[in-house]
Amino acid sequence: MIDARLELALDGGGLDLPAEGTIAVFQPPRDSDLPGLAKDRVQIIQDFKPDYDAWVARGYDVVHSIAGRYAACIVCLPRAKAEARKMIADACEACDGIVVVDGQKTDGADSILREMRARVTIQGPISKAHGKMFWISEPAADFFVDWKQGPEMTEGGFWTAPGVFSADGVDLASALLVDALPEKLGAEVADLGAGWGFLSAHLLTRESIKKLYVVEAGHMALECARRNVSDDRAEFLWEDATTWKPPHQLDAVVMTPPFHTGRAAEPQIGQAFVAAAARMLSGQGKLWMVANRHLPYEAELKTRFAHVEEIGGDARFKLFHAARPLRKRR
Repeated sequence: MIDARLELALDGGGLDLPAEGTIAVFQPPRDSDLPGLAKDRVQIIQDFKPDYDAWVARGYDVVHSIAGRYAACIVCLPRAKAEARKMIADACEACDGIVVVDGQKTDGADSILREMRARVTIQGPISKAHGKMFWISEPAADFFVDWKQGPEMTEGGFWTAPGVFSADGVDLASALLVDALPEKLGAEVADLGAGWGFLSAHLLTRESIKKLYVVEAGHMALECARRNVSDDRAEFLWEDATTWKPPHQLDAVVMTPPFHTGRAAEPQIGQAFVAAAARMLSGQGKLWMVANRHLPYEAELKTRFAHVEEIGGDARFKLFHAARPLRKRR
């Protein structure tokens, strides 16, 4: 965890942060304490809505993207290397002082350290708790210009960005779900966990849909969806799909729920999506979803819906149709 390394770096490890000015912390784990950093000097930069909300609830100043210049920046490495490089380049460009990089070895900290060492002088590193922290003391924006990446159009004609799920193209699960959907879904529909908008774009080929709620927790993914879905019937919502409440009950929910935030599978995320969908739907509402075949969603579906059926899939994925949500648990 960043906490142990940050405390060690500041307590005799050679890291001296400036005495004044705002310190930006890019995508810190929501359960971090950030020892040695005064809350009133910190601005959290968090793109993922559940974590954004968690930091706000703790009383921090939180933004979804860079909001000015900073006296120092601390970058918490994500798993995706392209996203990590972009965050480092963005931090170097926005910072007037030290840029600190922290990450677990399993998230590529050693690889990023080697790449940065080939370009600039690195101080540290601090090694602890299966991770590393290191920093740049001199302005370095010019050395990482080629690491800056924004949304780009794929060969398939969709806009994606580093760190967005399935950034290289359409994921197979979503493609399977698209092929299984009926022509008529109802007038009011939600795409939960919409990502960069592949499902939403296909849903809006149906004239029967009068309103489509495009719900996505990743701010950059939602910005890509805005580029990929130009239909006026779409409403884009940066929200946690498991807690979002539509203005009224819906006719249908379509979703490819995420199943992890780290490396290990977390089926409770998808189960929370199922529960949320049941709450959103009208009494005759219907859910259409796809999931990895090994994940245990059947019990939650049968707890939340009167009718549940598996409607296809392949060796990796399974497709479900559920109808008539139950308002009380059995």
